[in-house]
Amino acid sequence: TQLEKDLEEVKELMKKATRKRVYDILIAEKYKLEMEIKNLPAIKIKEEAMEEEKPPTVGYTVKINSYGWDQSDKFVKIYITLNGVQQLPAENVQVHFTERSFDLLVKNLNGKNYSMTFNNLLKPISVEGSSRKIKTDMILVLCKKKQDEKWDCLTQVEKESKEKEKASYDTSDPGEGLMNLLKKMYAEGDDEMKRTINKAWVESREKQGKGDIPLDI
Repeated sequence: TQLEKDLEEVKELMKKATRKRVYDILIAEKYKLEMEIKNLPAIKIKEEAMEEEKPPTVGYTVKINSYGWDQSDKFVKIYITLNGVQQLPAENVQVHFTERSFDLLVKNLNGKNYSMTFNNLLKPISVEGSSRKIKTDMILVLCKKKQDEKWDCLTQVEKESKEKEKASYDTSDPGEGLMNLLKKMYAEGDDEMKRTINKAWVESREKQGKGDIPLDI
């Protein structure tokens, strides 16, 4: 080390010193350097221990939006793809369940955290019976159904959205259902789509001998 090189040079200078005052200064410096070198290993070990105690540096948290799901009679299964997740310690993959939700947190995967939250699950699940499994590049979240029955979707929000969409087209009058579909296409379409629907609407009404106005009222 640099301290040891300094000590060697001080010893060489002591051999050459002819003045008592210079010699005494060199002896004092030699003693000082020897004490520093003696204490050096302890300081180094302490620094290494402090470095080990530092928590791993983790960047920002990424929200997981992509997943797949399946079900059996007893479980709803959610598949989340995360490259390299199998290399993490098991405690870095945490899932918290409630009767109608779960939160997934993956800590320090390639310097990032990953999280996913499912609220308002379609039906109640058993907290005690639910779990997670870590596979190659994938996490499998197993939600234990309280009742052995088929789920049409994962969440209550999805169910309400499907019912609303179905109600728009599923009417007792087929003509009304078609009208609702046309209105939806018109509302979501571009200018060309709107012109096409308007033209078809006008021509249809002219054939029927009615003068109803186009859709864009």
